[in-house]
Amino acid sequence: MRIGNLLLLSAACAALSTSALAASPAGDLVRQRAAAARVQIVRDDWGIAHIHGKSDADAVFGMVYAQAEDDFNRIEANYLTALGRTAEAEGEKAVWQDLRMKLFVDPADLQARYAKSPAWLKALMDAWADGLNFYLAAHPDTKPKVLTHFEPWMALSFTEGSIGGDVERISLGELEAFYGKPQLQASAEVKAREFAQAVEFREPTGSNGFAIAPSNTKDGHALLLINPHTSFFFRSELQMTSDAGLNAYGAATWGQFFVYQGFNAHAGWMHTSSTVDVVDEFAETIRNQDGKLFYAYGTEERPVVTKTVEVAYKTVDGGLARKTFTTYRTHHGPIVRAADGKWVAFAMMYKPVEALEQSFLRTKATDYASFLKVAELKANSSNNTLFADDKGEVAYLHPQFIPRRDDRFDYTKPVDGADPATDWKGLHALSEAPRLKNPPNGWLMNTNNWPYSAAGPYSPKPADFPRYMDSVGETPRGIHATRVLTGRKDFTPPTLIQAAYDPYLTAFADLIPTLSQAYDDTPDGDPAKARLARQMAALKAWDLNWSEGSTETSLAVFWGEALWAKSSAEAKKQGLSVYRYMAERTTSAQKLSALAEASDRLTADFGDWRTPWGQINRFQRNDGAIVQTFDDERPSIPVPFASGQWGSLASFGAKRYPGTKKYYGTSGNSFVAVVEFGPKVKALAVSAGGESGDPVSKHFADQAQRYAKGDLRTVYFYPDQLAGHVERTYRPGELK
Repeated sequence: MRIGNLLLLSAACAALSTSALAASPAGDLVRQRAAAARVQIVRDDWGIAHIHGKSDADAVFGMVYAQAEDDFNRIEANYLTALGRTAEAEGEKAVWQDLRMKLFVDPADLQARYAKSPAWLKALMDAWADGLNFYLAAHPDTKPKVLTHFEPWMALSFTEGSIGGDVERISLGELEAFYGKPQLQASAEVKAREFAQAVEFREPTGSNGFAIAPSNTKDGHALLLINPHTSFFFRSELQMTSDAGLNAYGAATWGQFFVYQGFNAHAGWMHTSSTVDVVDEFAETIRNQDGKLFYAYGTEERPVVTKTVEVAYKTVDGGLARKTFTTYRTHHGPIVRAADGKWVAFAMMYKPVEALEQSFLRTKATDYASFLKVAELKANSSNNTLFADDKGEVAYLHPQFIPRRDDRFDYTKPVDGADPATDWKGLHALSEAPRLKNPPNGWLMNTNNWPYSAAGPYSPKPADFPRYMDSVGETPRGIHATRVLTGRKDFTPPTLIQAAYDPYLTAFADLIPTLSQAYDDTPDGDPAKARLARQMAALKAWDLNWSEGSTETSLAVFWGEALWAKSSAEAKKQGLSVYRYMAERTTSAQKLSALAEASDRLTADFGDWRTPWGQINRFQRNDGAIVQTFDDERPSIPVPFASGQWGSLASFGAKRYPGTKKYYGTSGNSFVAVVEFGPKVKALAVSAGGESGDPVSKHFADQAQRYAKGDLRTVYFYPDQLAGHVERTYRPGELK
């Protein structure tokens, strides 16, 4: 280390506030200072941190410290969620969210698991906690809402890198109805609210992943598209390296110490939310015998396990109050609701140690064989994986945690918990799930659709697998991905980006012809036909491509949303996809009525139904709040791409908000990267907005224009690429 850096580090540590020193034992600070001295952080001209440590633990220390510099607020929010402590910051409204988490997460249990963890993993968790605590000590102006000190075991509470964990499938309304009221059956009001939420128009969550084999590329190198669709600013972009062989670049969820979707010098991985059914509900038959609860299981009467759970919450006056719950559990899992006179137990993966191991170790895998070896931990329940490496191998993996079940039963609904035949019977071997490697067509993809179109005609066949391997089927984005990948043999990074931003809207390719037919079938004397003549002429001539200047996109999207509102509830009742119901079951009058509604809304809000899409669809980032407040009077940027609901691969989940007429995006394309695995890895990337969550930082929104245009920038993966693009080089604790 340079003498100057030593002096700066000493000065910085000496400057730590008295209160910070009091909060951190002297021994902790000595250890943390020593770790900081082994870490270097380089910020490039986009504000992205490139962290290097002597050991992997040192890299973790520096990585989480750099994340905290960028957005400590999001780190704390993620761990409040994971630990079931959000109500301590947000008040009583979050009690049910916290109770849901506490049905699984118990600090005492996590502490015991931490104590039994492999030494290498404990070292990483120790470094993680030290990095966050050192950041707080070095930045006394940062005021945590709740978490003023981090313990190593806390890292085990948040090992799921997806945008939403499996636990979020538990209905908060029905959880409240069960544990908040002295009744077994959820109230009619709760059921109505839950149904309304289930059928409302919502942006599909998920991601796009494409893996292109060398046979389909111009230069004979494998390519990988990394395109998670999350809520905006959900992940940090960074690089973490060590003298122990770590060298991972990509998107890391705030507060986690592994790159979730990214690449190293030899291989890359992209996770997409899976449609596999790995979360099940068991309807339990409960009996009360002399004041004690039992549940039927085969010929047995097993005791219901009870546990007292306490949830703290912030009061209106800023104090802290507590609610105490008696919770119930069977061997299937915790009881989360009641239905049809039964209690419903919820079963999901809970392997926090293995999940953290798998998440970190796969970032060091250098080829398919080593990546697959890590997958044998079977601690990924929610994500498909697209893989590519510099050996030219490409692969698709289904999630590795898939319970083996009796396929006679429909696990999309609660099954009879009293019947032992419905129980999980271990886990499937990796080879028993849909999996592909180097298919003859030369490409693989997943867009949160079923795995049975992952490689075109060379895809796995549904008949070869239990039906619970998929619970969704094909989607408009899946059809679109097949369209742009089929038949092309000359992919390059720029042309793969073009494919990822292809403007075709596949859902409307099916829906607009049904609208056209409805219009043609309507008698000429019908007033609606004359009123909508110009709108129909525009849609019939439309090329189905979004663009900033497209007025047809505006009309089609508003029409689609209006018809969706008329269709979703009945589609759910009939067990049909909303797309199919819109196309086949709505009447001509309903289709034309929705078009009139769309036209009227555009005219009322924007002065003309022929309003260009870019004037409506906007990106706006006003402050560092996790939930943004949007304002039509403040600056915003036009975004040409549309919702994934309509098949847009480049997804932009936008809608009106209170007080706005324009649509503002909050989810969809959040990080986009294309990686080429040649003799040296090359990558291009862009993130929504910017790296920093601080509105005064120049990196708060410096990528916004590039994001809106799909203009990816060069990734500085190697030191020689960083040369000339360095904004700052420092060690944790050094002052600017």
